[in-house]
Parts: sequence; structure tokens; C-alpha cells
Amino acid sequence: MTIWQNWSGSVTSRPSAIRYPATLDEIAALVQECRTANRHLRVVGAGHSFTPLVATDDMLVSLDHYTGLESIDAQNNTATVKAGTRIKALGEMLFQQQLAQENLGDSDVQTIAGAISTGTHGTGIQFGSISTQVCALKLVSGDGTVVECSETQNRELFKAAQVGLGALGIIVSVTLRVLPAYKLHIEVRRKSLSDCLKNLEAYKRDNRHFEFHWIPYTDTVQAKFANLTDKAANARSIWRTFNEYALENGALWLFSVFNRQFPAASESVSKMIANFISDSEDVSEAHQIFASVRLVKFQEMEYNLPAECFTDAIQEINAAIHRERFRVHFPIECRFVHSDDIYLSPASERESCYIAVHMFKGMPYREYFAAMEAIFKKYQGRPHWGKLHTRRAEELRPLYPHWDDFQAARQQLDPQRLFTSPYIEEVLGK
Repeated sequence: MTIWQNWSGSVTSRPSAIRYPATLDEIAALVQECRTANRHLRVVGAGHSFTPLVATDDMLVSLDHYTGLESIDAQNNTATVKAGTRIKALGEMLFQQQLAQENLGDSDVQTIAGAISTGTHGTGIQFGSISTQVCALKLVSGDGTVVECSETQNRELFKAAQVGLGALGIIVSVTLRVLPAYKLHIEVRRKSLSDCLKNLEAYKRDNRHFEFHWIPYTDTVQAKFANLTDKAANARSIWRTFNEYALENGALWLFSVFNRQFPAASESVSKMIANFISDSEDVSEAHQIFASVRLVKFQEMEYNLPAECFTDAIQEINAAIHRERFRVHFPIECRFVHSDDIYLSPASERESCYIAVHMFKGMPYREYFAAMEAIFKKYQGRPHWGKLHTRRAEELRPLYPHWDDFQAARQQLDPQRLFTSPYIEEVLGK
């Protein structure tokens, strides 16, 4: 029997079969096959989600063989790409056409369909999640037919499918709004948490992109500011390479392994990590700036909160860590995102902040995450669909203004529940 495991090792499943269709006809045929046999299927992207979104004991479908840029519409500034294309590869393909996406997250290993289906986001108050860049989608529905949707065609289905958790059908192509290629100047600065909270609104307003990673048990953060520039792009600087590989990954891994062996040393380890944070800067093409190298594996929980709740939530998190003496040293990541009108987007109809907590793989995380989740819930938090959480459909429904609209689209596209699983039924209902 085939065993499938996600990136972090938090999910393992044993699908009865894994298929790799290479054409639209093959994808549609797989759907028809499952429909006729009354089987279920789930589609896997890069396996970068921490939740069991794609776990199944039935058919698992990978679009790793269904990739590439389909077309460019220069007049309308759009690009259509096959759903299995990885974001890193897409960035290079678009750059070859002197184009770029307007914003990206800090990882580029995901497929484009997987990224939008889980609400993957970057940072910057001018920008929504990656899903908001989507102009049109093509998917294979539960009866095997191809459905096209956009803001002007089948709009209700489109607003559901922009963040659809793979529960509506198999996305086969994505049309994205794109920009002329541009460069970013990124500045990484060692700052204090108190400084970031005091100057939060100015940092968000005055920079195209702003985020920070706060080291627990310290007042130290690694703040990142990225802005458009006309400066010449650097060759990848030796310092940036050293910082990413030797410090952000190598040193973090060594500290993490030590902390896993001696968890009581978490506060001391956090303070040592904070001492390694230093200033740097770089200029590069945008798609090369957004993503960070992530070699150290971890578990993650991330929640979306109303932007105005950010400072209060961070202060409560800080107090809880010190009060409960949680054995954690991994940074807490803080980002900021524009509102949108997508049915199951965590940023639906509210200006948003995202707070992500992490634990090194192999260290106990449940007690820490439970305490953080209690704080997030207090502020009407909505979980990132690809990150660990404990929320279920009955709790989630009141949090989303368009929950019932999504369910109507689900009923229309997949009345037979071909694209379901036990976990999908937990978070979306039957």
C-alpha cells in the first residue's frame, strides 16, 4: 500500500492509488472513474499544508505532470497557468515574459492551485492573499464536466473556488492578474517588539511590504521592509546567502536540536537566537525576494485576526508564554493583509493581521498551540486553512459571512461529494 506524508510529517495517509494525469482529458476521466465507482478523490499539491486536507484512503491525484504557462494576455495583463505549476517555477516563467505577480508568500514550493485553495498569503496592506490575484478559474466538477468561472462568469462559483479547499472540483487552470516585472529593495533590521508595536501603523503604511518575526522570551524581532526600487539587482549577495543558510537555517537547526534534547533551556535558547539577528539588505527581482529558504522542519498554527486586534493579541501571547513557561524558541511570524470578498478567505470582509506560531519538529506542541488558539479565538480568529487548528464546521460557520454561499456552490459543483474526506467533513460539514 502506498504511504503519503506531508512536508512536516504531521500527516500520513495510505491512499488506495496515486494518479498523475498529464492532460485535461485524463483529469476528467479520473473524475468520471471515481464517480462511476462511487469513490472519493483528493488532489495534492506540494504537500505543504500541515492539516489533513488531502489525506485519503481512496484516490489521491497529483498534478505534478500538469504544469506550465498556457498563455499571456498582454492587453489585459493576465497570465493563465496550469494548476500543478509550482510558484517558484511560475515566477521564472513570468520573468522570462517580463512579468511578475504582485505579491507572494514566504514559501515558493507550493503549486499555484494549492496555494490559492488554502488562502496562502504574503504581507502588505495594499494586497490580499494570492487568491485575490486570480481573475478566472477552470475546474473539473463532480460530474466530470469542465466549468469556467470568473468575476463576470459564474461569479458565485468563482468566489467559492478562489479558496475552495479542493472541495469543489479539480482546478486545472488559473488566470492571474500580473504586473510588469519589478525589483524590490528588502531591508532586514534587528528591532524591538516594543518599537514595532509603537510604530506599527507607520511601518504598515509606509512600506509596500512589512512583516516581522518575534523571538519568544525576548523583545527582539527580525523586521523586514520591502519596497519598489529602480536600483540594479544584485547578484545574490554572499551575506544574504550566509544569513539564510548558515544563520536562519543552520544555526536555528543546531539550537533547535539542542532545545529538543533540553527543553527546559527554551528561554536561554531564544535569547541566543535573538543575538544572531543582524541587519542586511538586498535588491533583486521581486519573485526572488519574497520566498525564504526553509530547511528546518516545524509544525505551525496560523490565525487571521482583525487588524485592529493585533497589538492586544501579541501582548496576550507574550504574557501567556511567560506565565506558562512554554518550551518554545521558534519565532512568531506577524504579517498584514488587505480584506477581500472571497467566501472562505480568512480575510473575507476585514482588514487583517496574521499571527503564526511554530514548534520545531519532534518537540511537543499541542499545549502551546492550544493556549495560542484560545487567544486567537477570543479575537474572532479564523484559522489559515493549511495550518494546524482544532476548529470544526459548527464553530467556523459563524466566522464567515458567506459560509452558506460557499455551501451552495459546493452543492452545485459536487452534490455527490466526490471531493470529500473525513477531515473535509469535519471542517466543512457533510
